[in-house]
Amino acid sequence: PADRALINRQGFNNHGAAALAERLTTHRPNCVLGINIGKSRTVQLEDATADYLASFDLIHPFADYVVVNVSSPNTPNLRELQRADSLEALLFALMKRNKELSAQRQSQLVPILVKIAPDLSVSELEAIVDVAQRANLSGIIATNTTTSRDGLQTLNPVVQACGEGGLSGSPLARRATKIISMLYRLTKGRLTIVGVGGVFTAEDAWEKICAGAGLVQVYTGFVYQGWGIARDINRGLAEILMREGIKSLDDAVGMKSKVEG
Repeated sequence: PADRALINRQGFNNHGAAALAERLTTHRPNCVLGINIGKSRTVQLEDATADYLASFDLIHPFADYVVVNVSSPNTPNLRELQRADSLEALLFALMKRNKELSAQRQSQLVPILVKIAPDLSVSELEAIVDVAQRANLSGIIATNTTTSRDGLQTLNPVVQACGEGGLSGSPLARRATKIISMLYRLTKGRLTIVGVGGVFTAEDAWEKICAGAGLVQVYTGFVYQGWGIARDINRGLAEILMREGIKSLDDAVGMKSKVEG
């Protein structure tokens, strides 16, 4: 609590894509539905693409967009898939299957986004952007949780007692925003960036938007501030737009990164 942070090591604890597809057949929520897919922990890296494709086949008819998660720190070796060669094979295979399934169903392509870690170097980000653009992805989600424990107010023995897992919340905010800004400059604003990490207030969301995020996600903030956080952020963003004399949030996307660039 001293850091307004969480450590989670849930992994992909669910009943699988087939069970999800069965539920969505009769109980699809009336909202924009994004579905996150990742490698099962029992699947070896060399078989990862086939595993993603199997999940993608099942959830394709239901998803408004699909998130390719290659950055959870809680599934063994998953982050190895962020390497350019592995990521290229995976994303190109998914886009190929996307075209095939969309043609069969006579529907539009389902937007595919890749979710990346905050613990990446500039060169790694450059390689990911290159692959994402060549694969014609719709966007990048920045970022997942971090494995770092640097800069926490909580005493180290208490942190260590929490064990392994991904850290989210306020300590991730600055790092995630920096990566969003780098991604925006690298993509020249041509890819949608979803900003995640340490969003508690409208000002937090505004920082992500000005850095380059066209969409913003919240997780830890719900725990510390409750369900009203979405309402409060939206109202606060409306006030910020009036204060800044900007007509819409779209006009603010990447505003700060453009100046810095």
